[in-house]
Amino acid sequence: MAKNRTIPFGYCMRNGKITADFMESKAVIRIFEEYLNGSSLLQIAKLMESEKIRYTVDSERWNKNMVKRIIENEKYLGNGKYPQIIDEETFKIANKKRVQKATSVCVISEELQEIRNRTYCSECGHRLSRIGGNCRCEKWDCRNPDCYRLEYQLTDQMIIGAVLTVMNAVIANPNLIENNSEISTYSPTAVVIRKQNEINQMIDSVQIDFDRIKSEIFRLAQMKYDCCTYDENPQKTAEIKALLENHEQLNTLDIGLFKACISRIWISHFCTVEIEFINGIVIKNTTERTNENAHSIERNDNSCESTNSGKQG
Repeated sequence: MAKNRTIPFGYCMRNGKITADFMESKAVIRIFEEYLNGSSLLQIAKLMESEKIRYTVDSERWNKNMVKRIIENEKYLGNGKYPQIIDEETFKIANKKRVQKATSVCVISEELQEIRNRTYCSECGHRLSRIGGNCRCEKWDCRNPDCYRLEYQLTDQMIIGAVLTVMNAVIANPNLIENNSEISTYSPTAVVIRKQNEINQMIDSVQIDFDRIKSEIFRLAQMKYDCCTYDENPQKTAEIKALLENHEQLNTLDIGLFKACISRIWISHFCTVEIEFINGIVIKNTTERTNENAHSIERNDNSCESTNSGKQG
């Protein structure tokens, strides 16, 4: 295991004083030059290894964190203890680039974050991963090792476009999200029916034990309650309709409306997109694909198909 340096890379101790090491200081200058010329931290680390430059005495291996520490180390600007290796302008430009790169790679918009939180693989039920941060080369895929990768390259705009198409279809035709289930149903079991018959016989008896009958009636009431089911989907359907009633067609994604109406987005391996509303209704956005490019999807029409059963996830 490599030991931590007590003196920053680029310097050495001679005659009790810290001085610039000839080979290492040249490497520091090279690192700044390569970074400003567009090389990544990892590429620079590999370059240092290929040129047989050691970061520590007992380690030839480099990583991007070592390169990053060198770029952000203000000691290279020089002070009373450390001689100057990098001029202020070079140091300032390199670190401005480092900060901009760090803040732009990982941050994605709120709407993409909400979409990612609701997007699942329809084959295995795992949440889809979005790789690429806030850049132009984003990629959606199923990272479940027991599942399969998507057959086509899926982009943010394809998913957003599918969501907009389905939401606009529901705005134009609210019947697409009709849920015909009843709010409450009662389905007595054989045990409940048998208990009811027992109580009826007790009531018809010549000698009535009122305390026992009272106790059995309370028990029967609990048993009947357990046989009742409550379905909140009809209420949720009414909520969606109220939100979308007289709403104008959407040109861009309304993130508040999206969060209030849609619970999940299901994507198959062939990139078929299905939108599940909060009331369990799933609407498929049908598209046609071409095989001319295995990494693209061409939208031929924006028709929607509605189903009455929600996904299980």
